[in-house]
Amino acid sequence: MGAVGMSSSLLPEAAFGLHPASGHIVEQAAGAGPDAATKPKYSIKFGVIGLDHYHIMGMTAAVIRGGGELVSFYSNLPKAIADFQKMYPNAKLAKSEDEILDDPSLKLIAGAPIPRLRAPLGIRAMKQGKDFLSDKPAVTTLDQLAEVRRVSAETGKMFAIMYSERLEVRAAVQAGYLIKAGAIGKVVQTVNIAPHKVNDITRPDWFWDPAEYGGILCDIGSHQADQFVYYTGSTTADVTASQIANVNHPTHPKFQDFGDMMMHGNGGAGYVRVDWFTPNGLSVWGDGRLFILGTDGYIELRKYIDISGKPSGNHLYMVDQKQVTYMDCSKVELPFGPQFVSDIVNRTHIGQDQEQALLAAELVLKAQKDAKVLTFTSGIQSYGSV
Repeated sequence: MGAVGMSSSLLPEAAFGLHPASGHIVEQAAGAGPDAATKPKYSIKFGVIGLDHYHIMGMTAAVIRGGGELVSFYSNLPKAIADFQKMYPNAKLAKSEDEILDDPSLKLIAGAPIPRLRAPLGIRAMKQGKDFLSDKPAVTTLDQLAEVRRVSAETGKMFAIMYSERLEVRAAVQAGYLIKAGAIGKVVQTVNIAPHKVNDITRPDWFWDPAEYGGILCDIGSHQADQFVYYTGSTTADVTASQIANVNHPTHPKFQDFGDMMMHGNGGAGYVRVDWFTPNGLSVWGDGRLFILGTDGYIELRKYIDISGKPSGNHLYMVDQKQVTYMDCSKVELPFGPQFVSDIVNRTHIGQDQEQALLAAELVLKAQKDAKVLTFTSGIQSYGSV
């Protein structure tokens, strides 16, 4: 019998690449990192405005970790006020936003109001002579972005964005160190898979309205655009294609529960998929993955969980020309807080490059604006559990 006519059932599994990997995996724990600091070098006073998203808890913690002294905060949400006071009991509850903005002792305002209100708040803060740290998405329209850039340039103040899925994830910090050291050669592409859990009953009304949160690509996609810009080192970039859909939330017809986009820049390419379909069977809010392709190897991050069995999150896998390496990144220090406070004091951009931060925002705004709206009208019939 000729090779072409041979039954596939007679071929060895190796012919189809079905044998499990037999190579040795080197396991190690990543160290604290070259940017680790024993204690903050500088101190600043700061205030918080807007507790509409609880990301503000982690943002505040990062600034305090860097040497910030929280003086006052403002919100009009009773439960959020109570929760914030439990975590930061020494902070004063201000009577208004203006009380904080007018305080000359404060060098920084951190804010997480409803997304469409973040850029206007940051613009007011910069005009009052203060730097601003926003939750993501920091801007929800291209007009807002243009005004942020104008006022930042005019005042010399920072409009920083807490892209926490890179800045506050230890495995993502370690990936940055490895790439800077040339561990996988030149980065060619980033691929981000970013599923999220809806938790319908706990979401405020603004969560369901794209006019309030900017749309799915603008919102959760901003984390992934930041990672694309940072890991590829792109200083210029644009959107290749994008699409969005509301697949499974008919009671909220404006909501978008699926989106993806392709990007290209002068440092590499990027693909992003975001969604709100994390099932309740997962113990965390999302099985976030990042794949970084280089000319001499690749890296995979399993940020929040490893469903293959390794405990907790912050898992990094790297394949280079010599071996396969697994790194436990749970001990890597998070440098953003100290670096950002130092940036405020010294007028540098080590913790976050201002232009790259706003470039990431620009990418998701363009992707959202030009996205093709998908409608899925057919598919395999579902018959319940198996």
